[in-house]
Amino acid sequence: MRIGLSSYSLDREIEAGRMTLAEAMDWAARMGAECMELVPFAFDFEDAEGGIDDAAIARARRQAQDAGIALCNYSVLADLCKEDPAAQQAEIARVKKHVEIAARLGLSRMRHDISAFRRPRGENGWVDYERLFPQMVDAAGTIADFAACLGVTTLVENHGFFVNGCDRVERLVRTVNRDNYSLLLDTGNIACVDEDPSAAAKRLAPLCSMIHLKDFYIRRRDPGDATSFDCAGSWFTSMAGRYLRGAILGQGDLDIYEILAAIKGAGYDGDIVIEFEGMEDARYASKVGLDNARRIWDAV
Repeated sequence: MRIGLSSYSLDREIEAGRMTLAEAMDWAARMGAECMELVPFAFDFEDAEGGIDDAAIARARRQAQDAGIALCNYSVLADLCKEDPAAQQAEIARVKKHVEIAARLGLSRMRHDISAFRRPRGENGWVDYERLFPQMVDAAGTIADFAACLGVTTLVENHGFFVNGCDRVERLVRTVNRDNYSLLLDTGNIACVDEDPSAAAKRLAPLCSMIHLKDFYIRRRDPGDATSFDCAGSWFTSMAGRYLRGAILGQGDLDIYEILAAIKGAGYDGDIVIEFEGMEDARYASKVGLDNARRIWDAV
């Protein structure tokens, strides 16, 4: 079992020019991260024409090797619930390109979303899920079949407000029913649909190929300055109207001891990656999160 860091945790540092991707890898390794997930928000692996930038991929692989940190996953946004058939096929093609990028990075795993994070709140119910479920299964299966030819396992993450919750993600994984289609459990995101993170970890860990370990502050009353969707440090609202904000791992309101005990008790021994999206300094938060994850894992 390896504990690592998502590059997403350091996005503010990279976007502000205080770190390059290479420096982020080196810093994470020095802070004790054993692996790193690449999330192409503050950087990307596409060229100016929208093709694959093999030079950037080669640099990233070399930089990770020089830093002494393993690359463990590649995560991209996607929306495979498009109502227009042409737009849906274009989105499938775009995700397949990212599967190729993951393969060229030397990775055997890639997470892609099924639904847009900012899907309108009124369209996240069970009726919409049932209506779009066959389309989601078909798209995820098509991409997984393409990925299998490249040696890549594709993952769905419980992300956002639509393809989230134990029943929904388990049903999707089991219905797609591919050997190379699996789950990336985000222990914090389950709170976005007001489910218990510890119970979700116990139930879903056996289906997982990877885990995001995340913490949130949770408030029942409006703390001020809240939005509907902006989770990058701001307060936002869950499906039931609770207020959430990203926290340093172990310092928020989620019981990280109970969550990690559930994961360990389920026999999970894959990669666990810290994902920080709070308001605190990203380097400080990431270092404390890495230290807390290892300390708590060893204690439970």
